Amino acid sequence: MPITRRRAEAALAGLFLLVAGPVPAAVELDLPAGAGLAAEEQSARDSHLVPAGPWSAEDGVPGLRAEGTVTRRVWRFDGPGRTTLQLIAPLREQLRAQGFEVLFECRDRACGGFDFRFEIEVLPAPAMYVDLTRYRFLSALRVRGDGAADHVTLLASRTDRAGYLQLVHVASGGAAPLETRAPAAQTAAPALPLAEALEARGHAVLEGLDFASGSSELSDRVYPVLEALAAYLVADEGRVVVLVGHTDAVGALDGNVALSRARAEAVLRRLVERHGVPPAQLRAEGVGYLAPVATNLTAAGREVNRRVEAVLASAD
Repeated sequence: MPITRRRAEAALAGLFLLVAGPVPAAVELDLPAGAGLAAEEQSARDSHLVPAGPWSAEDGVPGLRAEGTVTRRVWRFDGPGRTTLQLIAPLREQLRAQGFEVLFECRDRACGGFDFRFEIEVLPAPAMYVDLTRYRFLSALRVRGDGAADHVTLLASRTDRAGYLQLVHVASGGAAPLETRAPAAQTAAPALPLAEALEARGHAVLEGLDFASGSSELSDRVYPVLEALAAYLVADEGRVVVLVGHTDAVGALDGNVALSRARAEAVLRRLVERHGVPPAQLRAEGVGYLAPVATNLTAAGREVNRRVEAVLASAD
C-alpha cells in the first residue's frame, strides 16, 4: 500500500506514543573524520518538513512539519572515496543508540530523485551540493516522557572530489539543542585554509564568488576568500597565481571559454584594485566547461561548476 501524506502523519502520531520514555535530553553526534563545517543556521521559532516516505505525484513528500528550535548544519569532506552511506551510517547508529527511531531512509531514485530533492529543504550551494544520482536521506524521531521531541533529518551527497552532509535538528517542547563534535584531529582546522590548500594541492576553488549564469560580473561585496588570497600573495612577491575561470555547460564551447576568462579577469581586477596585489603576481585564463566538478544536468550542479580556481604557478 503506498504511503500517502495522511497515512504518514497518522503513523508518526502513533510513533510518538510508541517511543515516548525517559531518554537523554541532549542529542550528541560524533562526525566522521575530515568534517569541515560549511554552513550553520539556527532559529528559535521555526518549522521543518520531516519526510516519512518517498515523493509521489499524488501527495508529494509525505511527513510532518515539526516546529521548534531548528538547527541546520552542513559539513564538507574533501577528497574522494567516502560514499554517501559511509557518511550517514555512523550517525544513524549513534541516533539509534540515543533512543531515536528511524522514520524513513532512502537513496536518490528510490526517494523520488529530482522531485524529492526539490521538495525537501536543502541549504544553498556552495555550502551544500546534491547530485541527483548520488544522494541518501534519513529522518529520525525521539520523544521523551514529558512530550518533548527531537526530529533529525540527514542528507548526504558527493562529487568526485568531495562529500557533503546536511543535518537538520528540530528540538520541540523544551528539548535540548543538537551538539555535534568533529573528530579531535579536525577540531583546530576542520578544512585546509586557502594558503595551505594552494601549497599542498597546487590549486584551490575560490569559494563564495557570485556569478550568475552567462554573466562575468562579480557582485560588489566583500569576499573573505579574496582577502585571504591577497594576503598570501602580498606576503611573498615570488608567488604567482593563475586564476582559472570555469562555466556551466549552457551554450557553445567558444563562448564559454571567453566567459570563463572574463570571470577570471574580473577576479584579477578585484584583487589588484581593492586588495593591492601586484599585477605581476596574477594571470587570468579560462577553460569554459571542460573541467566540471559536478554534473551539468541539474541547476545545483551548474551553479557549482560556475567558479574560479587559483592555481599556484610559482612559490620561489
